[in-house]
Amino acid sequence: MKKQIIYLIGFVLAAAVAVAGYLTSYQLMRIGIVWAAFFAVALVTSLFSKKKGRAATVATLIRSVCGYAAGIATVFFLFDLAGADLTTTLAAVGVTALIIGFAAQSLIEDLITGIFIAAEGKYNIGDYIMIDDFRGKVVDMGMRTTTIEDAGGNKKIVNNSDIRNFQNRSQDQSIAVSTVAVTYGQKLEELEKVLTAELPQVYAAHPDLFLGEPKYLGVEEFQDSGMLIKVIAPVLEEKIFPARRELNRQIKLIFDRNGIEIPFPQVVVHDGE
Repeated sequence: MKKQIIYLIGFVLAAAVAVAGYLTSYQLMRIGIVWAAFFAVALVTSLFSKKKGRAATVATLIRSVCGYAAGIATVFFLFDLAGADLTTTLAAVGVTALIIGFAAQSLIEDLITGIFIAAEGKYNIGDYIMIDDFRGKVVDMGMRTTTIEDAGGNKKIVNNSDIRNFQNRSQDQSIAVSTVAVTYGQKLEELEKVLTAELPQVYAAHPDLFLGEPKYLGVEEFQDSGMLIKVIAPVLEEKIFPARRELNRQIKLIFDRNGIEIPFPQVVVHDGE
């Protein structure tokens, strides 16, 4: 809502500049029209930006492209307003752009990569992706950068040209994993019977977190004080952390109800005498 108010105010001001330019200066009128058109586009696309998926991605990129176009057009109109010859200005800008292009290759790479990302739809706003060790939701996509926000609200802004290897965790279901140790004194057959009977109830109690029944996979490894068992459950990527916490909680409650002991470090003290 805040952005929409800003865009609306910008549209009104740009329209006022266009009207003033109509009465005083043709170039000023064109500047006003260009920015009024940009703020109108920004206002409309902001309505789609609140949604997730392809529509939000395309809307954000359209707004970004229009912003660059409005800025470039304004520069030309200001040169024209100053009395410069537009043909000469275009030629000078072309040479300047060529020189700057060699010095700003990363910027050009960002823009081109952003276009390909949008065209191929590898990820969209609202998707959960993982770049290097940073996992989060795509909250904004521009022609130059992509902004990702993790579960803690931390944001990472990545240049599009740097996004070469990533995982889109929203395309397939994710897996919540719980590993817990049990004492060697616990009979494995009894433990497996308990988990087989109790784990389906976990899904029945929390269908909002899990996409299916948790499954006991078996003994993961043998540790010094006990056996490490592994339980997994299918979940949506956006719910993987609360689902994992709830899965750990439910396993502890199952152990408590059935007298299954979780080992803990113990110190044996001998009397020196």
